Amino acid sequence: MRMYDVIERKREGAELTDEEIGFVVDGYVSGEIPDYQMSAWLMAVFLRGMTDAETRSLTLHMMASGDVVDLSNLPGVTLDKHSTGGVGDKTSLAVMPMLAAMAPGRAFVAKMSGRGLRHTGGTLDKLESIPGFTISLDEEDFLAAVRAHGGAIIGQTGNLVPADKLIYALRDVTATVDSIPLIASSIMSKKLAAGAQCILLDVKVGSGAFMKTVDEAVQLASAMVAIGEGAGRRVEAMVTNMDRPLGHAVGNALEVAEVVDTLRGRGPADLTHEVVMLTAELFHLGGLGTVAEGRALAEHVIADGSAFEKLCEITTAQGGDARTLRDPALLGSARIRHELLAPADGFLTAIDTERVGVASAELGAGRLTLDDAIDHTAGIVLLKNQGDAVRAGETVAVLHTATEDRLAAGLATLRAALTFGTDAHASEPLLFATVTRDGVAYANEAAGARDPSASIKSKGRI
Repeated sequence: MRMYDVIERKREGAELTDEEIGFVVDGYVSGEIPDYQMSAWLMAVFLRGMTDAETRSLTLHMMASGDVVDLSNLPGVTLDKHSTGGVGDKTSLAVMPMLAAMAPGRAFVAKMSGRGLRHTGGTLDKLESIPGFTISLDEEDFLAAVRAHGGAIIGQTGNLVPADKLIYALRDVTATVDSIPLIASSIMSKKLAAGAQCILLDVKVGSGAFMKTVDEAVQLASAMVAIGEGAGRRVEAMVTNMDRPLGHAVGNALEVAEVVDTLRGRGPADLTHEVVMLTAELFHLGGLGTVAEGRALAEHVIADGSAFEKLCEITTAQGGDARTLRDPALLGSARIRHELLAPADGFLTAIDTERVGVASAELGAGRLTLDDAIDHTAGIVLLKNQGDAVRAGETVAVLHTATEDRLAAGLATLRAALTFGTDAHASEPLLFATVTRDGVAYANEAAGARDPSASIKSKGRI
């Protein structure tokens, strides 16, 4: 078999065989296929697309390129939740302890997470704002922590899906990132290699997400669900709103403090709603009960404090100082705090959520390049969200940073991200659609239920 012939077949729109795709992945990882030929193949895929069978084959060969975690010895159902990335999205930090508290000894959340880049935050960066918290457990210690406490979150091992690391680096410099099959295979190869039986995908859509329309997000969600189900896992996806930041806090220690508030029953309404929704869905996906039962239990473990105590337990098990969760002031504070004021009476009519994320990174909370250092105390607290009324001179946001230069950059970007006006705009729902192996159900949150017959017009730009 020659790489030239495989490139030519894909260029002409042919469906590649499993053997051909395996040849491409294995050859590139081993170094036998050079970058220039792999670049040509990726561009052919970008332009011609892939069938469901090709995408599943690519995912499985990428998954098999390195270590695969074996969770089969855990004495219950193994669960994982993945977000495609957003601004202020700290749901994993709440969902994991909630599930562990809801079904002790039956539900195990073994999660491998990543770091943030540019406008999106990273779960590992948030956790590392807790003094002493280690995200570098070896597999034996990771599984022992999951078994003992019901959950653990670590970084990806060095040899987990090496094919994805190599291929993504090439996609990033060859303008082939924005391809549904390539995105789906990248995400799902890592999720499958992490070993969980049941995977819930939180696919973000809007100005702060990589997917800008509901239609794009549903396509990606459908591709990932098909891959996972085809590989013998239970997989569902929820398409959720990222046209506004989730919660008030954007930035690592600030977001940890907001998770603490949420698990203590005093968090922002939108964040509380979303973590309960995701937790209930994953509870049901794992065969632990109905969605309604999951919702009731999720609300209960928040109300009785057991979810917060579980977060403290897991934090201690991973070397973190749980005293900083009981008193978030111990997480530290930025040297500079600056209030952004409303220019006039009216409404906060729109938020460019991606710019909010970039502003937070400019303040020091994120990375604009892979080598940037994180200031865990930096970030933004939005006191007003899209659709809220404002009065002239009222504080809309508080910026946290270490230097005047960072403040100047972040403040300019945040100002440009917020649009004020005289007309109120109805807020959009948090959930747009749920994707399962049975198809797509568009949400009708006003009625409190999924509505599979919802108008396709809801798939447009949000």
